[in-house]
Amino acid sequence: MELAAVGNLGITTQYNELEAPFWNKWIPEATNGAVTATVRPWNEMGLTGQEVFRLLRLGTYDVGNTVMGFLAGDAPIHEGTDLPGLTSSIEELREVTNAFRPVLEAYYAKDNQVKVLALTSYQRQVLYCRDELKGLADLKGRKIRVGGTSQADFIGFFGATGIPMPFAEVQQALATGVLDCAITGTLGGYKAKWFQPAKYLYTLPISWASSIQGMNIHAWNKLSPAEQTILMEQVHRLEKAIDEQNIREDELGIQCNTGGACSEGPAADMKLVPVTDEDLKLKREVLLEVVLPKWAQRCGEACAESWNETVGKMLNLQAKAK
Repeated sequence: MELAAVGNLGITTQYNELEAPFWNKWIPEATNGAVTATVRPWNEMGLTGQEVFRLLRLGTYDVGNTVMGFLAGDAPIHEGTDLPGLTSSIEELREVTNAFRPVLEAYYAKDNQVKVLALTSYQRQVLYCRDELKGLADLKGRKIRVGGTSQADFIGFFGATGIPMPFAEVQQALATGVLDCAITGTLGGYKAKWFQPAKYLYTLPISWASSIQGMNIHAWNKLSPAEQTILMEQVHRLEKAIDEQNIREDELGIQCNTGGACSEGPAADMKLVPVTDEDLKLKREVLLEVVLPKWAQRCGEACAESWNETVGKMLNLQAKAK
């Protein structure tokens, strides 16, 4: 059986070193050639990432992978693992993701169109800014590219305006002043050359760009039980490998942007803005007072209660709409 897969952002080391080999090598080898795939990243297909799961539900592709924040406009439940300020490390994010996985699986099981495969992320999502930035309070009045509604809630607390924008358009928007700042991963922004127009890097981890890989249920059902088992075994291997890569590349991205040792190319000369204790406290305050309540309101009572019973219990938090 040959699958048609849509991969996540193609400029990333995650796609090139792990996701593409997963489909091109891991799965064919694990199934002795019974399952093969062709894979292309959504940004090389003229897509923005937001439409990947709509097309997946329709059966246009067999497998799709995209950032969950891009799906939040259709279904706020997708932000439940990666609300700004919720987690402080890749390891903690993995624990939260595993806790919330049954909730996401139940959501997709309702219409029985998509089988959830992998739940992954990128490095920490940080601020790339054109003009000097000393901390979160300096965001007031700035236009900032965000990757989802909750990121917009987060920066809105400080008087900034969140602007959704396809990844491929951000570098030019920063260069022309359409954007003052933009949020993405430490290494992803370097690979996209955001350091050319943006001169200040603030490495406070806002979120992690959690992503979801799903499979059209009809394609999933065409696999034999043994093939389904093998696929999920390889998926868990992929999740672990991505977590390990993100941990390695989190600091690497900072180094590449700010003149340090960089294995990915010539180091850029962005100014590294130190993270203050005050901003770490502010991040927590915004989560509790703004991000979590607004998300609970958008997601609805049943969704919030499912979050409270899983992630909330783990982190001793309660999502309640105000």
